[in-house]
Amino acid sequence: MPLPTPELDDRKFQDIVDEAKRLIPRYCPEWTNHNVSDPGVALIELFAWMSETILYRINQVPDRLYTKFLDLVGITPFPPAVARTDLLFWLSTVLDYEVTVPEGTVVATVPGLNQSEVLFSTVEDLVIRRPQLIAAKAVEAANQEQVFDVWDDLRFDDGAVRCFHSEPLTEGDALYFGFANSVGGSVIRLTVGASIEGIGVDPTDPPLAWEAFVEESWVAMGVRQDTTGGLNRDGEVILACPRSMAAFTLGGDHAFWIRVRLLPTRPQQPGYRASPLLSSLQVDTLGGLVAAEHASRVSEDRLGRSDGSPAQEFRLQNYPVLPLREGESLRVSTIGASETWEVVDDFTASGGDDHHYVLDYATGTIRFGPRVRYPDGSVRQHGAIPPDGAEIVMERYRYGGGAVGNVGADTLTVLRTSVAYIDRVTNPTPALGGADAETAANAKIRGPLSLRAGGRAVTARDFERLALETSAEVARARCDAPSAVGEPVRLLIVPRLRGRPQDHQLDDFQLSDALVDALITYLEPRRLIGTTVDISTPYYQGVTVASLIRAFPGRSATIVQERALDVLYTLLDPLVGGTGQDGWPFDLGLSASWLAEQLEAIDGVERVEEVLLFEADLRTGERRGRGREFLTLDAQSLLLSLRHQVVVR
Repeated sequence: MPLPTPELDDRKFQDIVDEAKRLIPRYCPEWTNHNVSDPGVALIELFAWMSETILYRINQVPDRLYTKFLDLVGITPFPPAVARTDLLFWLSTVLDYEVTVPEGTVVATVPGLNQSEVLFSTVEDLVIRRPQLIAAKAVEAANQEQVFDVWDDLRFDDGAVRCFHSEPLTEGDALYFGFANSVGGSVIRLTVGASIEGIGVDPTDPPLAWEAFVEESWVAMGVRQDTTGGLNRDGEVILACPRSMAAFTLGGDHAFWIRVRLLPTRPQQPGYRASPLLSSLQVDTLGGLVAAEHASRVSEDRLGRSDGSPAQEFRLQNYPVLPLREGESLRVSTIGASETWEVVDDFTASGGDDHHYVLDYATGTIRFGPRVRYPDGSVRQHGAIPPDGAEIVMERYRYGGGAVGNVGADTLTVLRTSVAYIDRVTNPTPALGGADAETAANAKIRGPLSLRAGGRAVTARDFERLALETSAEVARARCDAPSAVGEPVRLLIVPRLRGRPQDHQLDDFQLSDALVDALITYLEPRRLIGTTVDISTPYYQGVTVASLIRAFPGRSATIVQERALDVLYTLLDPLVGGTGQDGWPFDLGLSASWLAEQLEAIDGVERVEEVLLFEADLRTGERRGRGREFLTLDAQSLLLSLRHQVVVR
């Protein structure tokens, strides 16, 4: 049950009136008429009414006091979450030697009218180096075991390389390029020498996919420019490589591989009637990608000197503070000695000699151990006390965060830290994950839930609540209890996305390694011994809705169609769908009649004549089976829209 709201004064109107009348004989004995018609009693009642109003306002405990109550039981509001994105640094020219963009390089947005700039800083060193191409292989889709070595034909002037070897061409044929060093996080330029041999294809829309091998799978690479017309003429292909790549052995060569693969053609998309031929290939590095976060860095913050007393507090100059990383620590210095102290969540397990401190990330307050008296009269020091006169210095920390950091793509363009040979910078993708500090209203709701569970993951609801507490990047969590002893607890995570529901793709809902690591780190000390947790994503069931709508006479068919599509994409979205606008519910099927009711409520719609539901393949975009009236979902599935079709008459 929720914590009861305390009443500082529980007296009501009649209580105040009765109390005042009882005081009349003591202070005014000649006053003998205490009836309601007496003017004096009327004044008492007026006073009682005003007093009750004041007491009512006093009893409305301010949010600040409520959060203080929660703080006493160890529940503090969440600090702001930091937004993160990748920054792309472009070289001013192609270089033969390494260029390093140091950790902490600051990039900002362009300040606008009544809007200050937003600062991001890189979280690690970026080393941009020249790639070394050492191998080229061709592999047929029908026979993956047979590998054609085309490296000599590619590197010698009189050679020519057939990209796809099958006759006739087969979907899945690929040409592999191997590098001696990883090109992960690099933007590379492939300068191609080719002739028009791959006839039949649309040069602006070739059925090709550029992919890089990451860990145990192939990941699509971002094609930033392709002037070759599908490898059919001399030109350049500029690719953005994933930030991490893995090496493996192909055809006897151990290397880091990228490939160009032949895709199946879409409807109305022309395909190759013959394979493209390459006569030469040169690879250069144009820039590199590195992770960045919405944070500013402080190299040193001198907080003051200790007075030798327990439970001392110091405050950092900048806050909210981001979680500390390696190299970010508190130093306590005395004459001839300097020690690094360890941050802990609380002093429960701290002894009198443990160099521990507690950091309130939201307010930037640093607390040292208190001295506590116990019932037997003993006094125990929880955490050591800095010696009298010791200087307290915070060495390196980061501060920032908030929803303001969720900036759009290509907005971080101002390089605030000068780096040699770097020409410009941008962010190819939007920054995500930023969230403002937790409100007092939300802390009031979360506090009783946390007290009831005691910070432990016991029930399925506990796992869901703790998953949402882990990171602002977690939008939804669903936990399925194991059906048998020994089976793992399955925790399904829906990551938070920005943008319109119609722009959400299947790959957008993939969990990042950083988010999975954060969930594991947060849940590991809170799960029961013997419980294993399987963190994964729901199964996303693709759905395509085909609808025939009759609009009122005089209404624009185009506008009605756009409104209907917006409703469909929004209602069926995993994040904002459903009637509660908090995401389509798990294990709730979709009814065509219910959708028809929602479409009929749109302004300009006279009636909905037909609604059909189709299962859709989210990879190929193709429909599965015939239209139906109802789509069922299991407990581990969510709907994801794909190419809804609305016809308005």
